[in-house]
Amino acid sequence: MWFFQALPLVFTGVAIACNDEHAHSHSHVKREFPSVPLTPPSRPLQWGSLNIIHTTDSHGWLLGHQKASFPEPNYSGDFGDFASFVAHMKVLALEKDVDLLLVDSGDLHDGTGLSDGFPPGGVDGHASNQFFKELPYENFAPHFPGRYLSSNVNITVGGVSVPVGNRFAKFKTRKGRSVTSVGVLYDFTDNDVGTTVQFVADMVQEEWFSAAIEDEPDLFLLVGHMPVRFDNWPLVYNAIRAVHPLTPILILGGHSHVRDCLQFDGRSIALESGRYMETVGWMSADLPPPGTRPNSENITFSRRYLDPNRVTYEFHTGQRNFSFDTVSGRSITKGLEQLAVSFDLAFEYGVAPNDFLLSRFVLRVIYFQAELSDTTSAHLTPPTTQSYHSWLRHMLFFTINFASQLISLQAMPVALTINNTRAGNPHVMITNSGEMRFDIFAGTFTKNDQLTASPFADSFLFIPDVPFSAASAVLPALNGPSAKKRRRDQGVEAELWARGYVEARYREWLEEMYQRDLQHRGEERRAAENLTLGYVTTDVRSHAPGVGDDVPHTPLPFFSSPGFIASALPDVADDTPIDLVFIDFIESELLETLNSLQTDKVYTTADVSLYSDVLLSQALGLYAQQVWN
Repeated sequence: MWFFQALPLVFTGVAIACNDEHAHSHSHVKREFPSVPLTPPSRPLQWGSLNIIHTTDSHGWLLGHQKASFPEPNYSGDFGDFASFVAHMKVLALEKDVDLLLVDSGDLHDGTGLSDGFPPGGVDGHASNQFFKELPYENFAPHFPGRYLSSNVNITVGGVSVPVGNRFAKFKTRKGRSVTSVGVLYDFTDNDVGTTVQFVADMVQEEWFSAAIEDEPDLFLLVGHMPVRFDNWPLVYNAIRAVHPLTPILILGGHSHVRDCLQFDGRSIALESGRYMETVGWMSADLPPPGTRPNSENITFSRRYLDPNRVTYEFHTGQRNFSFDTVSGRSITKGLEQLAVSFDLAFEYGVAPNDFLLSRFVLRVIYFQAELSDTTSAHLTPPTTQSYHSWLRHMLFFTINFASQLISLQAMPVALTINNTRAGNPHVMITNSGEMRFDIFAGTFTKNDQLTASPFADSFLFIPDVPFSAASAVLPALNGPSAKKRRRDQGVEAELWARGYVEARYREWLEEMYQRDLQHRGEERRAAENLTLGYVTTDVRSHAPGVGDDVPHTPLPFFSSPGFIASALPDVADDTPIDLVFIDFIESELLETLNSLQTDKVYTTADVSLYSDVLLSQALGLYAQQVWN
């Protein structure tokens, strides 16, 4: 769902779908200077006759990234800083006499305490979304009728299914360019009751769509919560090209949390600008004057991925620290800080003893190092001489620096058994590793950190009295090659994607980035270049000239973790009945796996009950209160 308002200067759009020793600052006080030195951009932005500032998948990260371990300082600018940046860029656009548009492609909540830490009875993102109104994205549907786009999303009102907003918008830029715009959501299937999402392939066959694109504008601006690669943008692009083979097409995508850019032809460009306010996207195009009939010549495009921090913003606006902040920017920062206080986001659960990172350690290496440094582990041997389950329990004990192992091995068994009448029963607890969404850093662990690391309000279910022999085999089976093949063959991965699970694709991107960098440069050269950690983007299919990243970085080390993770196994006999506990998100797959491992009983949803009132988003806080104090 996208919001558009034609302003005197800016086209506006808001989209909603559906390491050091860790002297970290957890203050919500606005910093006048970054907490650590930051590398400035490598070169000025390339302006065109039409320019776009793009954000997507901010997920509530409006107070900036506030940890001191890299790459977090790269993204330390808050939304007030961004507002000041936009205001200065508007002035530059006026001076250059060019068009500047501001566009967002969706997913404004599910990510931090600002969007998800509301008191009981609140609504995701309701308070934090108000700050988007302060920018020239400018406003929500009730405020500006006719500029709220939801091309393929309906809501049922009074028994009638109607568009959430408008199917499309037509407007003119400040320089008089005519624009036809649609706002598309990918083929999402986990939408709320009372709403419907039409598949993109069906949307482009609708009469309203054909009518909307019949007249030729100066350009088509397609905004959508849909990745620019490996998704359905070609369906929309091809439908337009069938009618208008030469009209410029500019696409702003989102959802997969990556930096990406590609071109379908020489007169189109598609940009995706990352996640969590870690990227501000820039796109420019040298377009002919308004009303000029299009020709077959390629258009000169540029794109850039900006690290959102005050050093970046001041560099590109020509401002200095004393002149950068605008009144509106200051007001937004203050409002965000007040919201953080009202939500009690600085409430301290405990102090994390070290970093728990999602993908920067190797399981085997951690186990090996622990074995060398801890004399109590000298008895540990590979499973050739000891039972596999015993070895696995000890091995997992030494892998807790992985954030996903923290939630499975330690946090779940503590949090879920508080005031639980079944706490004395032996159990194994299983979840998918994607439920952990962000790193945990050493130091004070607050309410905001809890919701950042694990924002999903998922429930924990269980099946009682499952023989240990079967229950203990579920995790290896879920992570085994046959299960992975079955998930592909049965379309499980596609189903998870349709339900909104994006971490697998984001992690594939991180892994590809790291491996490519190792092959092309090697560890020695990387160290000699003395670059800070960050994203290193290669737009394989983009014909846009130059390097996309605004600041050169060295990529984050990446080591994969299992798709599913579990608590330590109880030391019981194979025929002992135990509680098999699991996150509700994996219920169907777990039942299928359990039934494939034994023939004594066919388990169904009728055998499943709620294990605890504790939600996943609460587990880490409860654990920290118990263990990290």
